[in-house]
Amino acid sequence: MTTCLITGGAGFIGSHLVELCLGRGYRTLVLDDLSTGKKENLPLGHPDLTLIEGDIRDRVLLREIREANPDLTYLFHLAAIASVTKSMEDPILTHEVNFQGTLFLLDTFRKSLLKKIVYASSAAVYGANPNLPLQEESLPKPQSLYGVDKLGGEHLLKVFNDSFHLPTVSCRFFNVFGERQDPSSPYSGVISLFFARAVERKKGSDSRITIFGDGKQTRDFIYVKDVASALLFLAESKNIRGDVFNIGYGRKITILDLARKVQETLGVDIDIRFEAPREGDVRHSLADVRKLEGAGFTFSHDFETGLRRLAEFLVAKAD
Repeated sequence: MTTCLITGGAGFIGSHLVELCLGRGYRTLVLDDLSTGKKENLPLGHPDLTLIEGDIRDRVLLREIREANPDLTYLFHLAAIASVTKSMEDPILTHEVNFQGTLFLLDTFRKSLLKKIVYASSAAVYGANPNLPLQEESLPKPQSLYGVDKLGGEHLLKVFNDSFHLPTVSCRFFNVFGERQDPSSPYSGVISLFFARAVERKKGSDSRITIFGDGKQTRDFIYVKDVASALLFLAESKNIRGDVFNIGYGRKITILDLARKVQETLGVDIDIRFEAPREGDVRHSLADVRKLEGAGFTFSHDFETGLRRLAEFLVAKAD
């Protein structure tokens, strides 16, 4: 039986990947310290799902998981402090979790029979590169400590792939959005925050949308279910290893236009407040996804579909 281990599997992206793996009939293990992940994100009653509460920096626990699951097929490493802001405020903790935790995981499983380790990296590795769209071969210039650690993790995976014959692949996420992205979390994406404020406004509050900067900065947003599908596709692709892939739609939108789309989707007017730009944020970001599509992956959704689904989810949850 195919067995998957998903670190950070109780989180926003991880929980969607859990659903996908279970839907494939895969036995699925989730390792999560629940610092940002939530049990309610998981179908805990599913017979093929096991939740292990713990930290990826716990090397004893990692060895116990390896020894108890010698048949492990795929390992998806999503556990991280997923915040540029947090990385600048607490660089030591961020480094311990995002870089050292990745190294501990790779070292623990380097002699296993895994078919693939899939690593959640980030578009933050590119930094403020003006040459858009960003290609995987573009020179990385991270301008946040979060981006530095994610890039370091990519290099670790490449070395373990080449020197220890452990098949790996790194995925550079652009701006992921969708259901279960917690707007109250400091790590939350801008879309979930905008929608949360708009839903509050729709219910009669005086909530406002806050934009850091002038709103003309651009991002490439991708719906979470397509991210989960891309991760599983790359894991199952036998001929893909030791490589890096962008995970985005290859489409840009300004933050100000995004705020307007959120209002249009919910049919609500809401005031916009502008604040100073955040330290470490890049001005423009856009993925070149020809490599992913050339490998045979097909997106099942698009930006507008994702927005509608998220709106439906949040409105239903608010009722």
